[in-house]
Amino acid sequence: MVTTTLETLTINHFIDGEFSAGTGSATKPVYNPATGQVTAELRLASREDLDRTVAIAKKAAESWGDISLAKRTAVLFKFRELVASHVDELAALITAEHGKVLSDAKGEIGRGLEVIEYACGVPTLLKGEYSDQVSTGIDVFSFREPVGVVAGITPFNFPVMVPLWMAPMAIATGNAFILKPSGNVPSAAMLLARLFQEAGLPDGVFQVLHGDRETISGLLTHPDVDAISFVGSTPVAKHITEVGTKHGKRVQALGGAKNHAIILPDADLDNAADHVAAAAFGSAGQRCMAISVAVAVGDAADALVGKVRERALAITVDNGTAPGADMGPVITPASKEFILKTVTEAETAGAAMVVDGRDLIVPGHEDGFWVGPTVIDHVTTAMSAYTEEIFGPVLVVVRVDTLEDGIKLINANPYGNGTAIFTSNGAAARKFQRSVDVGMIGINVPLPVPVAYYSFGGWKASLFGDKHIYGPEGVSFYTRGKVITSRWPETHHASGASYNFPSN
Repeated sequence: MVTTTLETLTINHFIDGEFSAGTGSATKPVYNPATGQVTAELRLASREDLDRTVAIAKKAAESWGDISLAKRTAVLFKFRELVASHVDELAALITAEHGKVLSDAKGEIGRGLEVIEYACGVPTLLKGEYSDQVSTGIDVFSFREPVGVVAGITPFNFPVMVPLWMAPMAIATGNAFILKPSGNVPSAAMLLARLFQEAGLPDGVFQVLHGDRETISGLLTHPDVDAISFVGSTPVAKHITEVGTKHGKRVQALGGAKNHAIILPDADLDNAADHVAAAAFGSAGQRCMAISVAVAVGDAADALVGKVRERALAITVDNGTAPGADMGPVITPASKEFILKTVTEAETAGAAMVVDGRDLIVPGHEDGFWVGPTVIDHVTTAMSAYTEEIFGPVLVVVRVDTLEDGIKLINANPYGNGTAIFTSNGAAARKFQRSVDVGMIGINVPLPVPVAYYSFGGWKASLFGDKHIYGPEGVSFYTRGKVITSRWPETHHASGASYNFPSN
């Protein structure tokens, strides 16, 4: 998986069942964001590495797609058990490179395990349809086949969960999968590769290729890559879709978010404040389903802001391995700089700083990439704190007079990933769920991430392509349908052939 020198650790690729240095000479530093220290050097793929990896995947897909469903599920069941038995090791790798607290890292692995379990049911998921005697002596039936070679390009914020949203589904349906993880968090992907191998997955069916923009471009344009799964920012998702589809690829690309939570005056405000704070500041706000906008309706505003302030001030920010830590650092110095800049712009524009996390220092970790929980009230829709996806521990509060005003606010936003409402009024909740132009909705639930047997995906600028990830739509994305019209005439009967279009 890695090699060690006197200077640093080197993280290689996983190609054709082996941990390989490849032929590329370029490397990238990997940091521990809690300490600011370089912990490894990541090898970046050359074009030769990419071509070799794709060629191996293409060959592996041809044989893996012909393997029985029983044998595929046997591998996936074993893989599920191996992941479950390595939760602590995976979580430690996540925390070391991402910074999130260990309990949160274990939580993301748990959500990934759900998708593996769903993929284990692939024999049922791939059942086709059969219509007998649609015309005299003619039957019609359908089934689904794998698309071939799938590339998964995954973000830094969920180093295990998002790859597990993709790879088990693609592999269960008979494809070969090439994972291009974020260069900020590469180590967990390497452990997943080893666990797939231990589970009995044939060489070449799952490979890990580290790289930069050139590697991504190569995957998007390579003639032997059939499909692309992507999770990341909206500008990149849009680019992935445009380039990939132009080169004949099937693409699902999940983009960014600006998730709103509406809090009505009839809500249990203590409950709402608990969940809004947790959804805003968990994982330092580095979640595409984080609540980044609290929409306080009418009389709820002052009380809600006060309660969220209390909870934000009580959060323990520390190294993710520290006992009692609630929140860790942000991922890079550039991310920290952008967050601080955006918060300062809101303050300059007249927003009220309720909790200010800009000057946070964690003793013993002064070089870490720290931003404390931040709450900004009286934010307007013209401020960058509202329009930008901050992707940090920042909650902005927008005040509106009515539920209808809140719905209009959400629908005017270009993103449509997730949203929530806190209320004790069933009629208000039903109106909300039917009126908002958002793909995933929580009612008194702040992070409405669907369970594995549904599908995850937003609307508008939060999703490009027509298929959501995992669940039934994941099965559909990673497969292509065939419909067969079949006739087996008895030889002693006339053929019944006609130059007219058959009508019976």
